[in-house]
Amino acid sequence: MTAFSDIKFQQSWPKPASPKPIVMIGAGGIVRDAHLPAYQKAGFPVQGIFDTNVEQSKALAKEWEILSVFENLRSAASQSGTDVVYDLAIPPDAIANTLGQLPEGAAVLIQKPMGSNLDEARQIRKLAAARNLKAAVNFQLRFSPMMLAATDIIRQGLIGELLEIDVQVNIFTPWHLFPFLLGMDRVEISVHSIHYLDMIRALAGNPRGVFCRTMGDPRSTDYAQTRTSAILDYGPDLRAIMNINHNHRGGNDHQIARFRLEGSEGCLLVKLGVLYDYPNGEPDEVLHCANGGEWQSLDLNGTWFPDAFIGTMSNVQRYDAGEDDLLVSSVDDAFETMALVEACYEANAVKGVELNLN
Repeated sequence: MTAFSDIKFQQSWPKPASPKPIVMIGAGGIVRDAHLPAYQKAGFPVQGIFDTNVEQSKALAKEWEILSVFENLRSAASQSGTDVVYDLAIPPDAIANTLGQLPEGAAVLIQKPMGSNLDEARQIRKLAAARNLKAAVNFQLRFSPMMLAATDIIRQGLIGELLEIDVQVNIFTPWHLFPFLLGMDRVEISVHSIHYLDMIRALAGNPRGVFCRTMGDPRSTDYAQTRTSAILDYGPDLRAIMNINHNHRGGNDHQIARFRLEGSEGCLLVKLGVLYDYPNGEPDEVLHCANGGEWQSLDLNGTWFPDAFIGTMSNVQRYDAGEDDLLVSSVDDAFETMALVEACYEANAVKGVELNLN
């Protein structure tokens, strides 16, 4: 029998043969911390950048040696045509208007979430189809080395039939790094746990339904929600649950951020290292244990940040060039993740079963 340590698992997405230049729309923290480091690492050229905060875009352009800083969106779109790929890292309520100004037929990578709610997601999907955009949503967790590897391990049958998907996150998140979240009605699921819901869908498809509670916290009163618990209904055999708390104040020793993927023949533990002391992070990990065996660690080549961002951009570019048949996180697929997010919020609004104390 081949030892687990000797098996090669997918950890990266193939890069495009001839990458198109990227026009960056948005110059916020995620662009600085993930998009631009990823593109530099991959050797993807960034042609220009635009943000409504021109000084911020100028600062990033200087730091990352980007040639052009566009003064407005029209200039960014009209000067570039369809010979580039557009990377939108903007607030969800700005996506539809921005897509409407891009050239027809353009290739576009859109930062999640796909709009502020399901109605906006429908509008984005309709707009992308009407303008023939090759549009995907940046659900990069699917493309992280750890999750590509975990998915491949499951695909190869090394844990048997998938029976448990358990997402546990108990960390301290520095929300002040994301000022655009202030005042938003929907925060935790729409901006953070949407990654986990999308990953669960990637592993198991769409659930039949969902039970959910999402709430704020007295320790983080500026944000609408920072805690979530959800149960996804996949029938009698597969249990999928998610428990998230961003307000842990107990230090680093007992923080946790992981997927537990348990099957009939074994188990996987996947550590989301970037969430520990964000944005500094710790190494990601994938551990495998066959039933009755010992835990073994997989050597990972890369991390969620920034390597997964190479993967999403590579898939868009390869699909645009005809090198990939499938646009993995297309707006059509992303819409189904948005439908799951909407179902979570609808479930949150439903009153629980009251106790009968008579």
